[in-house]
Amino acid sequence: MKKWLGKSLKHKLSLLIIIATMVPLLFLGLFSYNMAGGITEEKAKISGMNTLRQLEAYLVTMVKDVENMSLFLIGHSGVQSYLKSPERESNYTQQTSIINFLTNLAFSKEYIANIIIEPLGAKQPISHKSLIRSEFTDITEDIPDYYKGHPKWWSNVHRQWTSDGVRQVVTLARPIRSTDKYKPIGKVQINVDQAVIAYQVTQAALEKSGFVLLLDEHDRIIAGPSDMESNRALSDFYPGMKLMEGPSGTLNYGEGTAKKTVLYKSVSDVNWKLVGIIPAAEYRSQNQYVLSLMAVAVTVAILLVIILVVFLIQKITKPLSTLTKFLKNSSPEEPLPAIPVTTIDEVGQLIISYNRLSSRIVKLTEEVKLSESLKKEADMQALQVQINPHFLYNTLSSIQWLALMNKDSKIADMVGSLSDFLRFSLNNGQEYCAVRQEMEHVRNYVNIQSIRYPDKLIFHVYMDDRVRDLTMLKLLLQPLVENAMLHGILKREGPGTITIHASCDEHGIHLMVEDDGIGMSEERLLWLRTQLEEHPVHVHEKERSSQGSYGLRNVNNRLHLHYGKEAVLRIESTEGRGTVVRFTIPIGEDRSGIEYS
Repeated sequence: MKKWLGKSLKHKLSLLIIIATMVPLLFLGLFSYNMAGGITEEKAKISGMNTLRQLEAYLVTMVKDVENMSLFLIGHSGVQSYLKSPERESNYTQQTSIINFLTNLAFSKEYIANIIIEPLGAKQPISHKSLIRSEFTDITEDIPDYYKGHPKWWSNVHRQWTSDGVRQVVTLARPIRSTDKYKPIGKVQINVDQAVIAYQVTQAALEKSGFVLLLDEHDRIIAGPSDMESNRALSDFYPGMKLMEGPSGTLNYGEGTAKKTVLYKSVSDVNWKLVGIIPAAEYRSQNQYVLSLMAVAVTVAILLVIILVVFLIQKITKPLSTLTKFLKNSSPEEPLPAIPVTTIDEVGQLIISYNRLSSRIVKLTEEVKLSESLKKEADMQALQVQINPHFLYNTLSSIQWLALMNKDSKIADMVGSLSDFLRFSLNNGQEYCAVRQEMEHVRNYVNIQSIRYPDKLIFHVYMDDRVRDLTMLKLLLQPLVENAMLHGILKREGPGTITIHASCDEHGIHLMVEDDGIGMSEERLLWLRTQLEEHPVHVHEKERSSQGSYGLRNVNNRLHLHYGKEAVLRIESTEGRGTVVRFTIPIGEDRSGIEYS
């Protein structure tokens, strides 16, 4: 046994952990869990049912309030008079009076979205808010005699367009009968704002991740979490759930880690049902009683560890102490020194790995320093390209000529585009932006060039909506558009077209700049591809400038430095027909919240 322990540090630690911790913790943990599991679940159910009762009280008050309001409207003399009057008589004063009455009635209730008085026949309905369109369908279209046996009906969730916009509402509908002859003369609809109901439902607290749903008589969702659409059946989200029988109760859904406790309670006076869903893992994790028992188990285990470790501690800690002392005396400002290897057990293997790692760290540190230096150099060069003096002088000359000769809106347009162009290029040294901001930057550049070269350039952007707010390295597209214009469009006869395509998929963001300029020969295209593939990113600026195609080279180098070897330019061109430049960058960390002002 002594030889077995002395041969490997792994043997020593294994024996210590198994004997000193695993056995007592296993028994004490199982005992605590089994004992407290039932108590915790029952506590969670009681707390959840109390929450449902409080929410039911609010809903019952709201429902009774709406129903009483409908009864008040049915008996109102102005409403009765308007509905009884002949269709040919249009009393606008009476209509205005009823609208004002409905407005005052609904003003004090935040959950009232609209009130509609609908006459029978061809007379116009009267509503609290101007009704543009509604998806409401009365139950009498399916069951014509429904109101003969029922005084009222609550609809499902539907949309309604009014002068205030679009809302989702739940409607109480009931017929209006004359107070003298008791014959039907119209209908009243009171629209309850679903958002107000949903707010109250989502505010109900059921543990940390538990939530509450409000269902209609057909178990369709009226309100609940934002990811559970209204009017969807509960069975769509929880297939195979048992029937919820009786006015209230509980049941379990699922097994194992997916198990959930389901609480339900019917809402009085309306065929609605409140359903609370609590993941079983939630209340188990909050079991303070179990945590107390586990603390006792850990304490007992620690005592056993102390007793058993006394005679082993010196043998285990001696080589580790030597290694710690050696590292402690090392200076953090100097390269990590090599440590001599004296044993072949796990500590010795650790020292060997440490020596290898220290050598690798030194090498990687130098590479990182070089890479960061090259990034800064490439970014500064990209900024310089964007605002070269020749471009600024030509632009300012064009602005002066327009000011003297035309004095029209083009001046403001060009100055604005130039201002936005410079603001984006020089903004606080930010490296990344949203794709839509990069596109806007290109548009500013094209707008300036279109004024300088009227009727010469046609520009299109086709951008997938999914790409708009994704993040990319800034100042990548404008050099490509400038290259396409200077070397493709301006050298051809007549106007030319530059098109940018932006899309994305699981492989990344795909960007393409296409022009129908003069293109390039196969020899020129082969030479350019070779330059982009073979020349390293740290070629001296003077050497690169002498080789031409600096804009493409700069963009290619920045892509290589920021996104890796796979994110490089791919160029296709046909002489006399145009050129296509494309690249793909990964969808990385979201920096789309950065705004450039």
